[in-house]
Amino acid sequence: MIWAIGLVCAVAAAYQILAIFACLRHAMREPSRKPMSEGVSVLKPVRGFHAGFDQAILSHLKQTYPNFELLLGYRDPADSAIPEIIRQRATHWLCPQTAPNGKVGVLMDLVKQVRYPIIIVNDADIVVPPDYLRDVTAELADPSVGVVTCLYRAEGDSWPSRFEALGVATDFAPSALVAPWVGVSEFGFGSTLAFRRADLEAIGGFEAVADYLADDYQIGARIHRLGRRNVISRVVVKTRLNASSWRAVWEHQVRWARTIRLSRPGGYAGLPVTFATLWAVLAAVAGFWWMALALLALRMAMGIAGGWFVSRSKEVLTYFPLIPVRDLYAVAVWAAGLTGDTVEWGGQTLRLDRDGRIIERIVRH
Repeated sequence: MIWAIGLVCAVAAAYQILAIFACLRHAMREPSRKPMSEGVSVLKPVRGFHAGFDQAILSHLKQTYPNFELLLGYRDPADSAIPEIIRQRATHWLCPQTAPNGKVGVLMDLVKQVRYPIIIVNDADIVVPPDYLRDVTAELADPSVGVVTCLYRAEGDSWPSRFEALGVATDFAPSALVAPWVGVSEFGFGSTLAFRRADLEAIGGFEAVADYLADDYQIGARIHRLGRRNVISRVVVKTRLNASSWRAVWEHQVRWARTIRLSRPGGYAGLPVTFATLWAVLAAVAGFWWMALALLALRMAMGIAGGWFVSRSKEVLTYFPLIPVRDLYAVAVWAAGLTGDTVEWGGQTLRLDRDGRIIERIVRH
């Protein structure tokens, strides 16, 4: 028995050590400083006004980049975000294009308005630093790079959302940085997708991913298949999690889990390797306390490496002792994501096929 537990804990410990090195290496990496001369079109699909939306728009309008445009799109002519968009005098468009993925439908209309050869897509609530455009597009000065994406620091206004933010900093960010080291390099996150317009056209435009729930992953994967590299920028953007209940957090997390399972089933099946807290608990129950404490210490060190040195998340410093609790919660989410083909999103239930395409939409009343 000790050999089986020891083997599992050793594998989990190896992952934690790898993640620590990946986080520290990323934190110390010098950002690319090769300036881009091309103009940049930033596309931001919008749906409703929410806390932090005004800050997100303003942070884009105040970019130091010399030649860019910000285009906001929405499907509903009565969208509650419109007054704030008008107040900030941002360029905006009504985008009536229909698609199984409503966000992609907006992008399909917005891209018709772009003037520049470099495109950046990010979610409506993403807040960016002043040099965001300069630093992100600098990576595209290398012709071998096809997609630039960013990690994000999450902030929350409620206990459930802060708990979720803790997981983003101490679990998601480190796993994203480990991914290229284990051969997973086609990633792309909704926090930022920067790419050349020519490459978007080469993969069939946004229309090619219009029926996928994980549109950001699909864009990254398809441009990667053109022979390009996907890189994670040193820039960390900010997002605000607005979940007001534990149920909302659960639905959000299970949606992520099922989407990941359908996008990368092999990778999803291998996620238990990362469950250090779970294996530490099992080792402790079996009486191997020294093994459990060593593994838990590595896990906490990895949380600090990803949460503070990479993400600079205050949530990590404040709620550091809750990392093991959040880890066990993540195990339950992973188990829930193993089965099922529906996700809750925007007041709707979406049914997905085995490839992650949206095949049915059920409106909840």
